[in-house]
Amino acid sequence: MWVTAYFAIIVLLALCVGLEFTARRLTPPQSTPTAVANPAFRRFQSIFLRAYLLALWADWLQGPYLYKLYRHYSFLESQIAILYVCGLASCVLFAPFSGWLPQALGRRQTCLLFCVSYSACCLTKLSRDYFVLIVGRILGGLSTSLLATTFEAWYVYRHVEVHDFPKEWIPSTFNKVATWNHGLAVGAGLVANLLAEWLHLGPVAPFLLAVPFLGCCSWVVLTDWGKEEAEGGSEGDKQTLILGAVNGGVARLSAKERFSRSCHDGLRCLLSDRRVLLLGGVQALFESVLYIFVFLWTPVLDPHGPPLGIVFSCLMGASMVGSLLYRLATSTRYRLQPGQVLCLAVLMAFFSFFMLTFSTVPGQPRPHDSFLAFLLLELACGLYFPAVSFLQGRVIPEEKRAGVLSWFRLPLHLLACLGLLALHGEVSGTGGGEGGGGTRHMFGGCAVMMLAALMAVIRLFTLSRNDTDLRLEGCRGEGEME
Repeated sequence: MWVTAYFAIIVLLALCVGLEFTARRLTPPQSTPTAVANPAFRRFQSIFLRAYLLALWADWLQGPYLYKLYRHYSFLESQIAILYVCGLASCVLFAPFSGWLPQALGRRQTCLLFCVSYSACCLTKLSRDYFVLIVGRILGGLSTSLLATTFEAWYVYRHVEVHDFPKEWIPSTFNKVATWNHGLAVGAGLVANLLAEWLHLGPVAPFLLAVPFLGCCSWVVLTDWGKEEAEGGSEGDKQTLILGAVNGGVARLSAKERFSRSCHDGLRCLLSDRRVLLLGGVQALFESVLYIFVFLWTPVLDPHGPPLGIVFSCLMGASMVGSLLYRLATSTRYRLQPGQVLCLAVLMAFFSFFMLTFSTVPGQPRPHDSFLAFLLLELACGLYFPAVSFLQGRVIPEEKRAGVLSWFRLPLHLLACLGLLALHGEVSGTGGGEGGGGTRHMFGGCAVMMLAALMAVIRLFTLSRNDTDLRLEGCRGEGEME
């Protein structure tokens, strides 16, 4: 497995470079010259990216060795499953508040809260106490919820409301984030492997390295973002306080009212449009399975001695390959539609889990086949995320999108929690051992969920066969998300 992992990362990185050059040659990027030439926009974009990319880098550093750390502390798989469930449950509990906190505390202050809470989460990994680790998982759930919403909320608000830049320029920033995000994920695996295995600092080292990067992120938010707000005008939260003083506190309540209305409108949209309901079902099934995969890939491969950081980089590299293939598939040369790519991604994920049910037979493991199946799953993820983001942008009205996506995430996390609790029960039922068939049964359940997601995608196709809203006009080369 050691040789396989290093060979795979070399091949995947070479494939990424080749596909990137091919994508640029066949589909020249459709940049917005006005945005590129606008120095105020470029400066504002740079200030945002400095903080956000530091936050993403700190987040990725914690991916490769989380399960390994808990095993290093001699916890059983059933106990580790509960730790993961605590993290997912906290995501469910804090998800509504992650939309409300920026309005209550201020967007910049909520980004600082993210840095503090995630730093505390990392520092809890120094403890071997189970309760302290549970607290760390809860803080991690809060931090993940804030990372998914708060930084983007700050950027979009100031882009549109303060600087009055055209909304059409927003995708150029988030396309840069998506490009950097893949590279950061691959690099995080390599750096984590360097610390934990090459330098023999142990699995806690990547978590400790994340803390200074979170400190740098908070410094950028305090200084650069603070200067930007001072120069660009006060944030909407301050305007709310002023309006509240003028209007007898009515505006101060508007944040809660907007949040409640957003959830209500999102639920109504979800129940009234079958396309939205089907798309939400696909997302809940597909992404809940990914949470289970995040838990299981380490115990499946680690007994066979691979460098986990390199394996993590391989998985992220496969996801990058999938993203590049999406760009090529939706280009003017190949003209595939995002819906077709989504169907292909779900089908690939199904075959991946189908393979895993045979490669994880108790007493007869086939780690190379499992590793190949994991790479296939990550390749499917690289195809899935841009395709589903495009369809969400077309199916869900923009003013209701935040509320609808919040409802999408609820069954997603609940399904993942139920899956991990089922695994915990099965492992506990075998006396806490690691050699039972619980992992194989879980992969079989994931395959069934992928089959259900595939049926939902096919049903969505049937309903929207002639719907031009779900088609990519001219099949843009970038396959950009709208």
